[in-house]
Amino acid sequence: MTTRTIFASELPVGETLAIHRARFEPSEPIPGAKRISIVSGIHGDELEGQLVIYMLASWLREHPEVLRGTIDLYPAVNSLGIDTIIRGFPLYEVDLNRAFPGAKNDYLPAQVVHALAEDVEGSDIAIDIHSSNIFLREIPQIRINKEFSEATLPLAKQLNCDFIWIHDAVTVLEATFSHTMNSRGTKTLVVEMGVGMRLTKAYGRQLMRGILNLMQAEGIIDTKIPFTVREPFTSEVGDVYYINAPSSGLFVPVLDHCAVIEKGQWIGDIVDPLSGTVRDPIYAPNGGILFTLREYPVVYEGSLIARIFGATDAKN
Repeated sequence: MTTRTIFASELPVGETLAIHRARFEPSEPIPGAKRISIVSGIHGDELEGQLVIYMLASWLREHPEVLRGTIDLYPAVNSLGIDTIIRGFPLYEVDLNRAFPGAKNDYLPAQVVHALAEDVEGSDIAIDIHSSNIFLREIPQIRINKEFSEATLPLAKQLNCDFIWIHDAVTVLEATFSHTMNSRGTKTLVVEMGVGMRLTKAYGRQLMRGILNLMQAEGIIDTKIPFTVREPFTSEVGDVYYINAPSSGLFVPVLDHCAVIEKGQWIGDIVDPLSGTVRDPIYAPNGGILFTLREYPVVYEGSLIARIFGATDAKN
């Protein structure tokens, strides 16, 4: 394993902002070998990806003989945000995942994303790991742009996630890491899982197994270890339904995350602690998989409570 600083800048407080990369590759060059880049920490309050990269790096250190390609790991792109527990880039109030592709001589956040894009460019595959925010918990899922789905969907099915959400492009997505890298020829997948500012070990193990399975399928590693992965549901065969709070209060769920539910099933209540009354019971608008569920209980009118993937053959 080797490490490299892909970007560094002196800060006014006498410290240095630095973005680091770890690289695993065969001891001897292999003609035609592929390269995969795994990125996390673009948002400072999303930590699930760091756990996945830690587990992956630990596994690769224990099995150096399996390497047949190059594996680049970028665990903490927004290191300032991680240090200060802020989602965006501190002081600039910028969401780094809306600042790509950036530029070398632009302001500091744009320099950071430019350095990342330049360093990842040339990879055959990239995986951008995100958590949800502090308000919602997500099952392990992959979100891919419909524009690039023909190339990325087969890869997504290898990643051991529960759900693949294929969405239409919107203007803002053009400023994301995934859109930038897909446009440059690197097949890029976005993983969303868990909840902000927390670690979900089971999800981390699930995704790490999926990444190893993908790398095995792509010839980046060669091992006899079998990586059995689950068959995901995809939004090609169903619709996504949103449930928003009809009133303010405290949301008390009665179902577990990732439950398979029926239309009209009781999901929980919005309650008023002061009066001891239920303001609004919440029912499912459609049957399917409850793949997003409110984690932070305080809600206001319009707050997202849940998302349901309504597939005709939904099952565990």
